[in-house]
Amino acid sequence: MFTTRPTLQGTFGMVSSTHWLASQSAMAVLENGGNAYDAAVTAGFVLHVVEPHLNGPGGDVPIILAPAGAPVRVLCGQGPAPARATIEHYTGLGLDLVPGTGPLAAVVPGAVDAWLTLLRDHGTKELDEVLGYAIGYAEGGHPAVERIGQTIETVRGLFEEEWTSSAEVFLPGGRAPGAGELMRNPALANTWKRLLRESAAAGGDREARIEAARRVWREGFIGEAIAAHAARPAMDSSGRRHAGVLSGDDLAGWEAGYEDPVRYEWRGWTVCKVGPWSQGPALLQQLALLDGGIDAAAYGTPEYVHALVEGSKLALADREAWYGDAAHVPLDDLLSPAYNDARRALIGEKASAELRPGSPGGREPRLSAHARRGAAPSGAGGAGTGEPTVARDGETRGDTCHVDVVDCWGNMISATPSGGWLQSSPVVPELGFPLGTRLQMTWLEPGLPSSLTPGRRPRTTLSPSLALRGDEPVLAFGTPGGDQQDQWQTHFFVALALRPPVRGGLDLQGAIDAPNWHQDSFPSSFYPRGTQPGSVTVESRVGEGTVAELRRRGHEVTVAGPWTAGRLCAVARDPGTGTVSAAANPRGMQGYAVGR
Repeated sequence: MFTTRPTLQGTFGMVSSTHWLASQSAMAVLENGGNAYDAAVTAGFVLHVVEPHLNGPGGDVPIILAPAGAPVRVLCGQGPAPARATIEHYTGLGLDLVPGTGPLAAVVPGAVDAWLTLLRDHGTKELDEVLGYAIGYAEGGHPAVERIGQTIETVRGLFEEEWTSSAEVFLPGGRAPGAGELMRNPALANTWKRLLRESAAAGGDREARIEAARRVWREGFIGEAIAAHAARPAMDSSGRRHAGVLSGDDLAGWEAGYEDPVRYEWRGWTVCKVGPWSQGPALLQQLALLDGGIDAAAYGTPEYVHALVEGSKLALADREAWYGDAAHVPLDDLLSPAYNDARRALIGEKASAELRPGSPGGREPRLSAHARRGAAPSGAGGAGTGEPTVARDGETRGDTCHVDVVDCWGNMISATPSGGWLQSSPVVPELGFPLGTRLQMTWLEPGLPSSLTPGRRPRTTLSPSLALRGDEPVLAFGTPGGDQQDQWQTHFFVALALRPPVRGGLDLQGAIDAPNWHQDSFPSSFYPRGTQPGSVTVESRVGEGTVAELRRRGHEVTVAGPWTAGRLCAVARDPGTGTVSAAANPRGMQGYAVGR
């Protein structure tokens, strides 16, 4: 089958990420003797610089890692709600939703502490070695991709009128960077250089210096600047100026931590996902619903697309009713054969436009009032829930990045950094980056698994993946895309499982290049939390016959461009031969895989 690029194969190491500079910087670290975790940390910090419209140091990162010869683990870089982030505080301000932008939506930023923890525990390199690439691009400049300038222009008025610290960084001389024009962030470079100086001055061994850097981030000049900045009122998507509730105590009191992944066995694979404080288990639920008989003969047919679309509706309805960090999530029941047999029976020939959460273990599902209002099967139902976009009036949403790495020792990692987008919140002027806005994914209604709760994580859309055969890690993958991440990843994984090998290995590039689609029949995780009951967006490459059949079945089909859905990355390793492989998404003309 024709693919846009070959699936790379080699024996030394592979990197796939959403930006070629991050991929190549990570590969340079592998070439210099580093392992997969050194490389991933390098890529993560570079992504903060070269994709500032998609992520930043003030954001978040969930990580799944499989150290050679050790169990798969999750490293949670998703910070929680601040101690003063109560429902009463927000409703007392006259809000019925957490704003999508501004300091009021900020959680404890988790990405940097997670990267530093990963480097301390699993890396081999010094902090200055892995951080030097990001400093170089922030100080010396990097050629801006088209979307950065387009995003900045979309919020130019907001920056110039309200978020002037953001204008200083992203509109130098009053101009947004053009495509290919060198873009610099000297304030961020100076932040990292000072962090290195202060951590080095603490003395001790490598681990002690990294620990010193973590303290500087949480409690030193960086933590102090973040806390002071969060207290300054700023215009947000409510149309008013609000101060945030994030404090120095919140920053000092939280650390990235390890936990077990959620696992599901599917046709000889063990798929590992982040827990239900993310949307990750929705991928596992979709696989459970496919246990009834999808096979290679069905692949790509209208029936196949219909089955996956309807299965994702059921899984994401359960996400809405059951996932979150504020209450117990009955995962065992949600993934049980009996539950999914009953759920599968709901999938008929015709499309459903209803939000239909199930009753795992006999429990009664509970949806937010906002979700119930948006769940009506008729009408447009509000703003779309596709890949997050940017709007002029402050209703600004960023997107996400991804990186996967495998090395010659068999270490593997999948990470999805996001949040802290340049359009999310005003830049902290002393530091050169904005804070994230993950609290917009909580509900201002008590008693729900995803209710706003101090000290609890918002239910994030960030969702890296890692899969094993037997006990051996063989595949790491992920994508940006907000609510669509676990739809696109399901399509990729099922396609990979059903397609024949290429040159004796997994057809990573073929599965990434395959025509893609997604549905939006659920409340968006992003402000203003709209829904589009019955909608399906398909790439035009699915073909006119499939589009016609989906419409006959009652789907509200939008035909998008031929290369518009998904920005997948993947790496793999064959434990029997030691061969490593990688592929990256051609959509957006940014993602690249490298390796040898």
